[in-house]
Amino acid sequence: MTAPALAHSTELGRMYARSLQDPPTVPSITTVIGQQASSLDGWIGYMAATAAVNHPDLGAGVGNPGKLRTVVRESSNAAEQFRDSAAARGDRVHQYCEQLALRTLDRPHRLAEAREALAEKGEENFALRFDAWWQQYDVQPLVPEITVWNQSLGYAGTLDLVAKIGGRLCIIDYKTKGTDRNGQVKSLDAKVVMQLVAGLKAEESIVDEAAGEWEPWKYGQDPILLGVAIGETEVRTLRANPEVLKAHWFKFASLRRVWQTSLDAAAAGPPLFEVPPPAPESAH
Repeated sequence: MTAPALAHSTELGRMYARSLQDPPTVPSITTVIGQQASSLDGWIGYMAATAAVNHPDLGAGVGNPGKLRTVVRESSNAAEQFRDSAAARGDRVHQYCEQLALRTLDRPHRLAEAREALAEKGEENFALRFDAWWQQYDVQPLVPEITVWNQSLGYAGTLDLVAKIGGRLCIIDYKTKGTDRNGQVKSLDAKVVMQLVAGLKAEESIVDEAAGEWEPWKYGQDPILLGVAIGETEVRTLRANPEVLKAHWFKFASLRRVWQTSLDAAAAGPPLFEVPPPAPESAH
Protein backbone atom coordinates (compact mmCIF):
# COMPACT_ATOMS: atom_id res chain seq x y z
CA MET A 1 0.00 0.00 0.00
CA THR A 2 1.35 3.41 -0.99
CA ALA A 3 1.48 6.29 1.49
CA PRO A 4 -0.31 9.44 0.23
CA ALA A 5 0.64 12.58 2.13
CA LEU A 6 -2.82 13.11 3.64
CA ALA A 7 -3.28 9.49 4.76
CA HIS A 8 -2.65 8.44 8.37
CA SER A 9 -2.50 5.02 10.01
CA THR A 10 -4.69 5.11 13.13
CA GLU A 11 -6.28 2.66 15.54
CA LEU A 12 -9.48 3.20 13.55
CA GLY A 13 -7.77 2.17 10.31
CA ARG A 14 -6.32 4.32 7.58
CA MET A 15 -7.83 7.82 7.66
CA TYR A 16 -7.44 11.05 5.70
CA ALA A 17 -6.95 14.69 6.65
CA ARG A 18 -7.92 17.80 4.69
CA SER A 19 -4.38 19.22 4.79
CA LEU A 20 -0.92 18.45 6.13
CA GLN A 21 -1.73 20.55 9.20
CA ASP A 22 -5.13 18.99 10.00
CA PRO A 23 -5.87 15.78 11.92
CA PRO A 24 -7.47 12.90 10.00
CA THR A 25 -11.26 12.95 10.05
CA VAL A 26 -12.63 10.42 7.55
CA PRO A 27 -11.83 6.77 6.80
CA SER A 28 -10.09 5.73 3.63
CA ILE A 29 -11.90 3.82 0.89
CA THR A 30 -9.95 0.65 1.78
CA THR A 31 -10.76 1.03 5.48
CA VAL A 32 -14.47 1.21 4.66
CA ILE A 33 -14.27 -1.84 2.40
CA GLY A 34 -12.37 -3.62 5.18
CA GLN A 35 -15.57 -3.61 7.26
CA GLN A 36 -16.80 -6.45 5.07
CA ALA A 37 -16.37 -9.72 6.91
CA SER A 38 -13.84 -12.12 5.44
CA SER A 39 -12.17 -15.13 6.95
CA LEU A 40 -8.61 -16.14 6.13
CA ASP A 41 -8.45 -18.87 8.76
CA GLY A 42 -8.00 -21.66 6.23
CA TRP A 43 -5.28 -19.85 4.33
CA ILE A 44 -3.47 -18.86 7.54
CA GLY A 45 -3.50 -22.46 8.75
CA TYR A 46 -2.28 -23.71 5.38
CA MET A 47 0.60 -21.21 5.30
CA ALA A 48 1.65 -22.13 8.84
CA ALA A 49 1.51 -25.86 8.12
CA THR A 50 3.47 -25.45 4.87
CA ALA A 51 6.13 -23.39 6.62
CA ALA A 52 6.45 -26.03 9.35
CA VAL A 53 6.79 -28.87 6.86
CA ASN A 54 9.46 -26.97 4.93
CA HIS A 55 11.32 -25.72 8.01
CA PRO A 56 14.99 -26.75 7.89
CA ASP A 57 14.96 -27.80 11.58
CA LEU A 58 11.85 -29.97 11.39
CA GLY A 59 13.83 -33.22 11.24
CA ALA A 60 15.97 -32.24 14.21
CA GLY A 61 12.81 -31.34 16.12
CA VAL A 62 11.43 -34.87 16.05
CA GLY A 63 11.83 -36.17 19.59
CA ASN A 64 13.11 -32.80 20.78
CA PRO A 65 10.20 -30.79 22.24
CA GLY A 66 12.27 -27.63 22.68
CA LYS A 67 13.44 -27.51 19.08
CA LEU A 68 9.98 -28.48 17.84
CA ARG A 69 8.46 -25.55 19.72
CA THR A 70 10.92 -23.29 17.91
CA VAL A 71 9.79 -24.70 14.56
CA VAL A 72 6.14 -24.11 15.47
CA ARG A 73 6.80 -20.57 16.71
CA GLU A 74 8.76 -19.58 13.61
CA SER A 75 6.15 -21.13 11.30
CA SER A 76 3.08 -19.66 13.00
CA ASN A 77 3.54 -16.21 11.49
CA ALA A 78 4.16 -17.41 7.93
CA ALA A 79 0.91 -15.86 6.68
CA GLU A 80 1.76 -12.51 8.24
CA GLN A 81 5.23 -12.56 6.70
CA PHE A 82 3.79 -13.45 3.29
CA ARG A 83 1.21 -10.65 3.56
CA ASP A 84 3.85 -8.07 4.50
CA SER A 85 6.13 -9.22 1.70
CA ALA A 86 3.29 -9.02 -0.84
CA ALA A 87 2.36 -5.54 0.39
CA ALA A 88 5.95 -4.32 0.01
CA ARG A 89 6.10 -5.79 -3.49
CA GLY A 90 2.81 -4.08 -4.34
CA ASP A 91 4.23 -0.76 -3.18
CA ARG A 92 7.25 -1.18 -5.44
CA VAL A 93 5.08 -2.05 -8.44
CA HIS A 94 2.69 0.85 -7.77
CA GLN A 95 5.66 3.20 -7.48
CA TYR A 96 6.93 2.07 -10.87
CA CYS A 97 3.50 2.54 -12.46
CA GLU A 98 3.22 6.06 -11.03
CA GLN A 99 6.70 7.03 -12.22
CA LEU A 100 5.97 5.81 -15.75
CA ALA A 101 2.86 8.01 -15.84
CA LEU A 102 4.86 11.00 -14.58
CA ARG A 103 7.49 10.47 -17.27
CA THR A 104 4.79 10.26 -19.94
CA LEU A 105 3.41 13.58 -18.67
CA ASP A 106 6.90 15.15 -18.85
CA ARG A 107 6.82 15.76 -15.12
CA PRO A 108 9.69 15.08 -12.67
CA HIS A 109 9.99 11.34 -12.09
CA ARG A 110 12.15 8.61 -10.58
CA LEU A 111 11.41 5.88 -13.09
CA ALA A 112 14.96 4.51 -13.22
CA GLU A 113 15.12 4.24 -9.42
CA ALA A 114 11.71 2.55 -9.29
CA ARG A 115 12.79 0.00 -11.89
CA GLU A 116 16.05 -0.63 -10.04
CA ALA A 117 14.11 -1.26 -6.82
CA LEU A 118 12.16 -3.98 -8.62
CA ALA A 119 15.28 -5.45 -10.21
CA GLU A 120 17.01 -5.70 -6.83
CA LYS A 121 14.20 -7.97 -5.64
CA GLY A 122 14.09 -10.01 -8.84
CA GLU A 123 10.77 -8.42 -9.76
CA GLU A 124 11.67 -6.64 -12.99
CA ASN A 125 9.21 -8.78 -14.96
CA PHE A 126 6.38 -6.78 -13.38
CA ALA A 127 7.86 -3.67 -15.01
CA LEU A 128 8.38 -5.42 -18.35
CA ARG A 129 4.78 -6.64 -18.46
CA PHE A 130 3.44 -3.25 -17.40
CA ASP A 131 5.51 -1.46 -20.06
CA ALA A 132 4.04 -3.76 -22.71
CA TRP A 133 0.50 -3.15 -21.42
CA TRP A 134 1.05 0.63 -21.35
CA GLN A 135 2.09 0.61 -25.01
CA GLN A 136 -0.54 -1.89 -26.16
CA TYR A 137 -3.39 0.09 -24.60
CA ASP A 138 -1.82 3.44 -25.60
CA VAL A 139 -2.47 4.86 -22.15
CA GLN A 140 -2.73 8.65 -22.08
CA PRO A 141 -2.37 9.61 -18.41
CA LEU A 142 -4.17 12.66 -17.06
CA VAL A 143 -3.27 12.46 -13.37
CA PRO A 144 -1.61 9.67 -11.36
CA GLU A 145 -2.04 9.07 -7.62
CA ILE A 146 -4.79 11.61 -7.05
CA THR A 147 -6.39 11.97 -3.61
CA VAL A 148 -10.16 12.44 -3.64
CA TRP A 149 -12.77 13.28 -1.01
CA ASN A 150 -16.50 12.67 -0.56
CA GLN A 151 -17.91 14.92 2.15
CA SER A 152 -21.51 13.74 1.82
CA LEU A 153 -20.77 10.16 2.87
CA GLY A 154 -17.51 10.93 4.66
CA TYR A 155 -14.53 9.14 3.11
CA ALA A 156 -11.40 9.79 1.08
CA GLY A 157 -8.91 7.80 -0.94
CA THR A 158 -6.13 7.92 -3.51
CA LEU A 159 -6.78 6.69 -7.04
CA ASP A 160 -3.94 5.05 -8.93
CA LEU A 161 -4.56 6.71 -12.27
CA VAL A 162 -7.01 8.77 -14.29
CA ALA A 163 -6.26 8.38 -17.99
CA LYS A 164 -7.68 8.17 -21.46
CA ILE A 165 -7.59 4.88 -23.31
CA GLY A 166 -9.06 4.60 -26.78
CA GLY A 167 -10.44 8.09 -26.41
CA ARG A 168 -12.45 7.19 -23.28
CA LEU A 169 -11.94 8.57 -19.80
CA CYS A 170 -10.87 5.81 -17.38
CA ILE A 171 -10.40 5.53 -13.63
CA ILE A 172 -7.83 2.80 -13.02
CA ASP A 173 -6.87 0.78 -9.98
CA TYR A 174 -3.73 -1.39 -10.08
CA LYS A 175 -3.47 -4.69 -8.24
CA THR A 176 -0.24 -6.67 -8.09
CA LYS A 177 -1.17 -10.32 -8.50
CA GLY A 178 0.58 -13.66 -8.37
CA THR A 179 0.68 -16.21 -11.14
CA ASP A 180 -1.13 -19.57 -11.06
CA ARG A 181 0.38 -22.92 -12.01
CA ASN A 182 -0.69 -22.39 -15.62
CA GLY A 183 1.33 -19.21 -15.89
CA GLN A 184 -1.74 -16.95 -15.84
CA VAL A 185 -2.11 -13.93 -13.61
CA LYS A 186 -4.80 -14.41 -10.99
CA SER A 187 -8.02 -12.47 -11.39
CA LEU A 188 -9.22 -9.59 -9.21
CA ASP A 189 -11.47 -9.74 -6.19
CA ALA A 190 -14.93 -8.26 -6.74
CA LYS A 191 -14.17 -5.74 -3.96
CA VAL A 192 -12.22 -3.73 -6.54
CA VAL A 193 -15.59 -2.63 -7.96
CA MET A 194 -16.46 -0.93 -4.66
CA GLN A 195 -13.06 0.73 -4.66
CA LEU A 196 -13.53 2.05 -8.19
CA VAL A 197 -17.11 3.21 -7.71
CA ALA A 198 -16.09 5.05 -4.53
CA GLY A 199 -13.53 6.92 -6.64
CA LEU A 200 -16.17 7.61 -9.26
CA LYS A 201 -18.43 9.15 -6.59
CA ALA A 202 -15.75 11.54 -5.30
CA GLU A 203 -16.81 15.16 -4.87
CA GLU A 204 -13.40 16.84 -4.63
CA SER A 205 -9.75 16.23 -5.49
CA ILE A 206 -6.66 17.70 -3.88
CA VAL A 207 -4.86 20.66 -5.43
CA ASP A 208 -2.42 21.65 -2.68
CA GLU A 209 -1.86 19.25 0.23
CA ALA A 210 0.03 21.73 2.40
CA ALA A 211 -2.60 24.44 2.08
CA GLY A 212 -5.54 22.04 2.09
CA GLU A 213 -6.79 23.38 -1.25
CA TRP A 214 -9.34 21.20 -3.05
CA GLU A 215 -11.32 21.53 -6.26
CA PRO A 216 -14.54 19.92 -7.56
CA TRP A 217 -13.98 16.41 -8.92
CA LYS A 218 -13.54 16.69 -12.68
CA TYR A 219 -13.48 13.04 -13.69
CA GLY A 220 -16.78 11.58 -12.48
CA GLN A 221 -18.71 12.01 -15.72
CA ASP A 222 -19.26 8.51 -17.10
CA PRO A 223 -15.71 7.13 -16.94
CA ILE A 224 -14.85 3.51 -17.60
CA LEU A 225 -13.76 1.82 -14.36
CA LEU A 226 -10.81 -0.52 -14.86
CA GLY A 227 -9.08 -2.93 -12.53
CA VAL A 228 -5.62 -3.79 -13.85
CA ALA A 229 -4.02 -6.98 -12.52
CA ILE A 230 -0.24 -6.71 -12.92
CA GLY A 231 1.73 -9.94 -12.84
CA GLU A 232 5.10 -11.29 -13.88
CA THR A 233 3.75 -13.10 -16.96
CA GLU A 234 0.98 -10.80 -18.15
CA VAL A 235 -1.29 -7.88 -17.30
CA ARG A 236 -5.05 -8.43 -17.23
CA THR A 237 -7.45 -5.54 -17.76
CA LEU A 238 -10.92 -5.96 -16.27
CA ARG A 239 -13.81 -3.52 -16.53
CA ALA A 240 -16.35 -3.00 -13.76
CA ASN A 241 -19.74 -4.03 -15.10
CA PRO A 242 -21.81 -0.83 -15.44
CA GLU A 243 -24.94 -2.79 -14.51
CA VAL A 244 -23.67 -3.53 -10.99
CA LEU A 245 -22.22 -0.15 -10.04
CA LYS A 246 -25.33 1.08 -8.21
CA ALA A 247 -25.49 -2.08 -6.07
CA HIS A 248 -21.81 -1.87 -5.18
CA TRP A 249 -22.15 1.82 -4.32
CA PHE A 250 -25.04 1.01 -1.96
CA LYS A 251 -22.92 -1.75 -0.43
CA PHE A 252 -20.02 0.66 0.07
CA ALA A 253 -22.35 3.22 1.69
CA SER A 254 -23.66 0.51 4.03
CA LEU A 255 -20.12 -0.44 5.04
CA ARG A 256 -19.40 3.23 5.74
CA ARG A 257 -22.32 3.22 8.16
CA VAL A 258 -20.95 0.06 9.77
CA TRP A 259 -17.64 1.84 10.35
CA GLN A 260 -19.41 4.81 11.92
CA THR A 261 -21.65 2.63 14.08
CA SER A 262 -18.63 0.73 15.39
CA LEU A 263 -16.95 4.03 16.21
CA ASP A 264 -20.05 5.32 17.98
CA ALA A 265 -20.44 2.10 19.95
CA ALA A 266 -16.84 2.27 21.15
CA ALA A 267 -17.27 5.92 22.19
CA ALA A 268 -20.48 5.21 24.10
CA GLY A 269 -18.58 3.57 26.92
CA PRO A 270 -17.55 0.11 28.10
CA PRO A 271 -19.91 -2.53 26.72
CA LEU A 272 -19.84 -4.68 29.87
CA PHE A 273 -19.34 -4.11 33.57
CA GLU A 274 -19.09 -6.31 36.60
CA VAL A 275 -22.19 -7.09 38.63
CA PRO A 276 -21.50 -8.01 42.26
CA PRO A 277 -23.50 -10.77 43.90
CA PRO A 278 -26.60 -9.60 45.75
CA ALA A 279 -26.15 -8.73 49.38
CA PRO A 280 -27.38 -11.51 51.71
CA GLU A 281 -30.79 -10.91 53.14
CA SER A 282 -30.73 -9.77 56.76
CA ALA A 283 -32.16 -12.21 59.30
CA HIS A 284 -35.49 -11.25 60.89
